[in-house]
Amino acid sequence: MKLSEFKVMTFDVVGTLIDFETGVLNAVRALGGDKAKAASDDAIFESYKRGRDKFYGRSSFAMKDVYLSLATEMDFTRAEATAEAFQLAVLRWPAFSDSVEALARLRRNFRLVAMTNADRTAFSAYSATLGSPFHDSVTCDEAGCAKPNPQFFAFNKGRQSASGYKQSEILHVAQSQHHDIGVATELGYTTCWIERRQGQTGFGGTPEPKVLTTPDFHFSSLKQLADAVDADLAAGHRIASAA
Repeated sequence: MKLSEFKVMTFDVVGTLIDFETGVLNAVRALGGDKAKAASDDAIFESYKRGRDKFYGRSSFAMKDVYLSLATEMDFTRAEATAEAFQLAVLRWPAFSDSVEALARLRRNFRLVAMTNADRTAFSAYSATLGSPFHDSVTCDEAGCAKPNPQFFAFNKGRQSASGYKQSEILHVAQSQHHDIGVATELGYTTCWIERRQGQTGFGGTPEPKVLTTPDFHFSSLKQLADAVDADLAAGHRIASAA
């Protein structure tokens, strides 16, 4: 199936559209003192993931505890005010440089749906950062679970079905093999892996998957996906004109 033939694109948000790794590193190093400034990216990410595993609550309030866990483990500055500042910084994580423009292009031809483990409060901040591109959205607090739980996908499938869209018309776009690509493939979705860490070692701030799933489409940026869609549409128009 060509990219241009889908009707809906569902998106993981944090890690695919929002650059949470840069957000985490910048905030930890700005708030954590000299030891935080000297710590490696990998050391910070590993401690961050352990903290997130312990405090996997709604992202609009649980992240202060994630920071305190990380800071205690790594002997960084860990005052309550510092943790609160980290929590606020989470709502200000930046978009990847290509996200806003690529989403605006994709919106011209597809229904865009956010599927995020962020809660509604945090997602509202991210949506604004991205230029409010989505026609619909599902957050973890609404679904009552988080990816990679298949029930999250089932919740969204029912929601899109109520709007007249079939699963076969949906392309799921995501960075995380662990949270998205593996489970979506198992559930029969067509998948597009945006490999944001292409050329880098390890999985950064995202959990390592048990196995690496081969997606149906594979790009290193959202711009590449939007470019490929535009190329498909242009080729289709040329064929139609020639006919």
